[in-house]
Amino acid sequence: MKVEDTALDGVKIVTPDRFGDARGFFSETYNQRRWEERGLPPLGFVQDNHSLSRDTGVLRGLHFQMAPFAQDKLVRVTRGRILDVVVDIRRSSPSFGRHVAVELSAENWRQLLVPIGFAHGFCTLEPDTEVIYKVTNFYSAPHDRGLAFDDPDLDIAWPVAPDRAILSDKDRRWPRLRDLADTFD
Repeated sequence: MKVEDTALDGVKIVTPDRFGDARGFFSETYNQRRWEERGLPPLGFVQDNHSLSRDTGVLRGLHFQMAPFAQDKLVRVTRGRILDVVVDIRRSSPSFGRHVAVELSAENWRQLLVPIGFAHGFCTLEPDTEVIYKVTNFYSAPHDRGLAFDDPDLDIAWPVAPDRAILSDKDRRWPRLRDLADTFD
């Protein structure tokens, strides 16, 4: 397993080993022992989520949950490609409001670790893209929050124009960072 730092403290790119032969391949996408041997924090994943986005330009996010249901996430793509974006929403952080964008695909086999205190979203780069992610807390609608994907203060270079992005109604209504009441300290 290869672990890479990003420009945001705690956000990591994790690429599991793949062992292939004429039949295909095998990969341990998560192994707690190997995880901790690489210096990654021990995480108790409790739920796996799986999404399918039919079209290129589907944008999901930017999402997070507040305490006591805040979640760490481990995101990977099993079919297609995405631009995965993480925004630091920890007010006391020196990188508050900054983001990283990482391409994840079934081909590059990368995963992205998104710690608590970050908003997360992605945009599909290919049709019929499937994303699977593990989380450390259960979904809770009352604690579900989001951040405007097109906030000009974030300056995220999405691969689709805002008026062409395919979003849920809920994702179109999230507040800008400066208007966000709930953040992390």
